[in-house]
Amino acid sequence: MHIPDGFLDMKTAVSAGVLSAGAVGISLRRLKRTIPPRQIPMMGLSAAFIFAAQMINFPVAGGTSGHLLGGVLAAVLLGPGAAVIVMSTVIIVQCFLFADGGVLALGANIFNMAVVAPLTGFLLYRLAAGVIRGLRGRLIAAGVAAWVSTVAAAVCASGELAWSGTAPWSVAFPAMFHIHMLIGVGEGAITMVVLSAILASRPELVASGARGERSDIIAFVGYGLIVVAGLLVFVVPFASPWPDGLERVAALAGFDSKAVAPAGTSPLESYRFPGVHSLAASTIMSGAVGVIVVFVLAYVLSRSLIGGGRTIDPSSK
Repeated sequence: MHIPDGFLDMKTAVSAGVLSAGAVGISLRRLKRTIPPRQIPMMGLSAAFIFAAQMINFPVAGGTSGHLLGGVLAAVLLGPGAAVIVMSTVIIVQCFLFADGGVLALGANIFNMAVVAPLTGFLLYRLAAGVIRGLRGRLIAAGVAAWVSTVAAAVCASGELAWSGTAPWSVAFPAMFHIHMLIGVGEGAITMVVLSAILASRPELVASGARGERSDIIAFVGYGLIVVAGLLVFVVPFASPWPDGLERVAALAGFDSKAVAPAGTSPLESYRFPGVHSLAASTIMSGAVGVIVVFVLAYVLSRSLIGGGRTIDPSSK
C-alpha cells in the first residue's frame, strides 16, 4: 500500500504530511511520559519484525498480493503511541533506503499505515477485547482489528487518490476496498498467529508495557531476532512477485503510468544489494541491512525518550 510519487498532488501530500507530523509529535510526547525502560528492546524488535514481515508478499486473488501492515500487532504489544513511532520508523527507512514509497508521498504513507491503521485497529481491539473475554477473545479481537485496520488504511488511500484527481472516488474506493478486504484476512490471520505464539510463551508482554525482568525481555528479543533472521533467509526469497493491492488497482484503473520512478538515490532500491547477482542473496542481504537499521533507530529513539533510563510505571500508558 506504499503510495509512490506521482499519485498524489501537492495539496494532498502536504496535508497528509502535516497530519502525520502532528500525530507523530503527539505520540512522541506521550511516549516520553509513559515508556518504561524495559520496553526499549521490544520497540526495536517490533520494528525489525514488521520490516521483515512487510517484505513477504502473499498471494491473494486474481494476480494480486498483499503483505502485513503490522500496525495492530505493534499497538497490542506496545501501546498505540509506540506503534505509531515503530511504524513510522519502518516506513521512513523503506522510503529512503529502499525507494519503497515516494518521498513526497511519505506523509500520506505514514498517515495511512502508521497512524490510521494502528490507532483505529487498537481502538477496536480494546472495545472487542472488553466484550469477548479470555485468551481466545483477545486473539479474535486482534484478528478482527487487524482486518479493519487494513481496510481503514486502504479507504484513506482511496480518498487521497480521489482528492488528488488521480482516480475518481467511485473507482478508487470500491477497487481498494474489495482488494484490501481480502488482504485484511491475511493481516488478521498473521496477527493472530504471532500474538498466539507470544501469549503462549510470554503472555505478560501483550499490552502490559513489557513487564518482567529486563534479562528475560532481552532474551525474548534475542529469540525474536532469530525468528526475523529465519524469515529473511527462508521466507522472504519466496515472496509472491504479484503486484500488491495498490499496484493492482492502479493498473486496472489506468493510472499506474502516473507513478514517478525513483531517482536512483536509494542505496538499496527495490531491495537489491549492489554487486550481488543472485536475486535471493541480494534480497536477503538488503533485508538484513533494513532490519538492522530499523532496530537501531527504534531502539535509539526510544532510549533517548526516557533520558537514559528513568523508571516509569507501565500502567500509566
